[in-house]
Amino acid sequence: MSVEVARAGVADGNPSDGMTATLDASAAVDALGAAFARAGDAERAAAMAAYMKGIAPFFGVPAPERRRIQRAVLDRWKPDEHALVEFARAAWNRPSRELHYAACDLLQRNAAGLSADVFADLEWLITHKSWWDTVDSLAPVVGVLVGAVPSLDREMDRWIDADDFWLARVAIIHQLRRKLDTDADRLFRYCLRRAADQEFFVRKAIGWALREYAKSAPDAVRAFVDAHESELSPLSKREARKHL
Repeated sequence: MSVEVARAGVADGNPSDGMTATLDASAAVDALGAAFARAGDAERAAAMAAYMKGIAPFFGVPAPERRRIQRAVLDRWKPDEHALVEFARAAWNRPSRELHYAACDLLQRNAAGLSADVFADLEWLITHKSWWDTVDSLAPVVGVLVGAVPSLDREMDRWIDADDFWLARVAIIHQLRRKLDTDADRLFRYCLRRAADQEFFVRKAIGWALREYAKSAPDAVRAFVDAHESELSPLSKREARKHL
């Protein structure tokens, strides 16, 4: 699969007229990385890396500018899911975090067109170079896919018991955008399954998922938290009750 990207002239996020070439996904990642590098700032990069606890180096491109560059470089691309996965894996194999963010953005934008064939790739992305920034960006992609392919619910049942707590986090929050279509039984079951977990990101996910569902079903969430007062962590309860 190929993508039309600007070879030059994207330092300010605007491809030069006529300066395009057909590149494969890996080359597209390199072209995007070159554009990010030109727009980067070393001082900002150091601050961004420190904020993300050193999980990866940064070019130092703020999110609005990064997305503007992505549009300039990649908007002519109409990838199929194979090309999306190829791009994401190529991005993940580069060190800079802005490239990982670009892959997450592309997957989110194309989530509705994905099939179960990419599920293993999403799991790989979640479990490599993992931190809350990319994991939480991939969770909505998983949510759309699981919603479209109900048989993948069993994969969520596997993830909630995973040793890798990032997979458990995604299992808990993958329904965040479903509102009244949330499978409440599954949500509550998952929250109880990991309620005793000492990991901050799991406890926070439980509270976040309950808080979000409470916007649509406040009585159900209130009843659940009250009934499991002794099992849920203080953090999870505090987050769940924030708007109740």
